[in-house]
Amino acid sequence: MTTAQHPTPVRGLAWLHIVGGLIGLASALALTIEKLAGLADPTYVPTCSLNPIISCGSVMDSPQAAVLGFPNPLIGIAAFPVVVTVGVALLAGYRPPRWFWLGLLAGTALGAAFVHWLIWQSLYEIGALCPYCMVVWAVVIPMFWYTLLHVLRDGHLGGGRSLGAALGRFHSVVLVLWYLLVVVLILIRFWDYWSSLF
Repeated sequence: MTTAQHPTPVRGLAWLHIVGGLIGLASALALTIEKLAGLADPTYVPTCSLNPIISCGSVMDSPQAAVLGFPNPLIGIAAFPVVVTVGVALLAGYRPPRWFWLGLLAGTALGAAFVHWLIWQSLYEIGALCPYCMVVWAVVIPMFWYTLLHVLRDGHLGGGRSLGAALGRFHSVVLVLWYLLVVVLILIRFWDYWSSLF
């Protein structure tokens, strides 16, 4: 029996892409609105700039916020609707071919790599955190992780079925540890500030 005849159920993955894509899109739109407001009024203080550490303004004004020559949120405005569309198509019963899954994996992997670069830049170069950006981090990570698991378990990466099955048994543990690592890095990096609040 081939993978095409009996694909792994994708209903949960579909909902993840729909909900995660909508949340990511909302965050990208909010960041774009904040950026436009800042361009229109140089004295504008973004609503998400709460203190020296939680400061969208510091992040949006950095070179890393326009790494391709235009504001990073525009990437999200272009990419997240595609993710939502994929989720809706899967939920409607579409069973994509192998090339589609590999393309989706490549897209989510690029997104995850970009997000982790931004995490590093925010922590160790910019020295500030953007709440809307962190929402994007939070949705891109599971979209990549569960797309990878599906691609492995369905055999789209050759002999990856056994690896996919093994990782799938601990899927939530891996995700929790992934988030926990990011939280710990944030706590350590800004510990002097957090400790001053107590």
